[in-house]
Amino acid sequence: MDSLYIGMEVLIALASVIGNVMVVWAVKINKSLRDNTFCFIVSLALADIAVGALVIPLAITISIGLQTHFYSCLLVACTVLVLTQSSILALLAIAIDRYLRVKIPTRYKRVVTPRRAGLAVVVCWMGAFIVGFTPMLGWNNLKRLQQNGTISSDLIITCQFENVISMDYMVYFNFFGWVLPPLLLMVLIYAEIFYMIHKQLNKKKINSSHADPNKYYDKELNLAKSLALVLFLFASSWLPLHIINCITLFCPECKKPIVLIYIAILLTHGNSAVNPIVYAFRIKKFRTAFRKIWKHYFCCKDTPALEIQPSDRKEITTGETLAKRKCVCAHIKLFLIR
Repeated sequence: MDSLYIGMEVLIALASVIGNVMVVWAVKINKSLRDNTFCFIVSLALADIAVGALVIPLAITISIGLQTHFYSCLLVACTVLVLTQSSILALLAIAIDRYLRVKIPTRYKRVVTPRRAGLAVVVCWMGAFIVGFTPMLGWNNLKRLQQNGTISSDLIITCQFENVISMDYMVYFNFFGWVLPPLLLMVLIYAEIFYMIHKQLNKKKINSSHADPNKYYDKELNLAKSLALVLFLFASSWLPLHIINCITLFCPECKKPIVLIYIAILLTHGNSAVNPIVYAFRIKKFRTAFRKIWKHYFCCKDTPALEIQPSDRKEITTGETLAKRKCVCAHIKLFLIR
């Protein structure tokens, strides 16, 4: 069972890192993806990259029962909590951003400026650090372990999440305070978004800032569906583990099969790998960018330049664009020849 779990974790880590690096790469090279919503999506992708590159290797280390100092293990557990909370707050920022885009389409660009979007990302990460590192300030299991005599005087323990993180913190503060309310709020926001879009489409209301209002709201509807799917997958992936935490707190004598715990953990980590798949299948701009990145940089095929905004076309000539292109395959072939 342990070997199967570790194997699944390794596959999820690779998929998470590769997929989310592609997301960041696509936004970097395609200027049409550089609006405020995709700024929050990049923040979410960075958190998912950290899950694949950092959290999963640490989770594998924990699963083998490593003996560590209490606070070293607590730091690992808090890192997981920070990245989880950053994902939740990024999803909330995305939902609010889409709501404002539909609610005030004519004033949206004046209200939601790139500077304010960047500030919102910073606030999300600061909030995630505050929530995630709260156990480091004392809300942990150290006193309980010392009272029970289950920890040595040098504070060396078997590093497991439940050994260091208080279930009171996980259920009352983390789940009831910082996970469940944002999820419920996002459900209400997306419900309101869909209601407003359908209302506008049914009325065929003409907006002076858009030549074709139906096309504008159709586009917003499709993107809102994609982002709502991301939210649904996040909730489906994380709620089982939080339910297990609630059972641990409210029913200590209840037995929890190790298989269910492993599945719940794999679901939480697997969520970091599914978002790029959703973007690829549901958002055309991402799908196009992924395809061109794959063809040009990995298959060494000549592809048309990615979409560039009119203001940028004057600054970049075709010759300069071609000169800057790099081909991974060509470098590999040159290395083999040498």
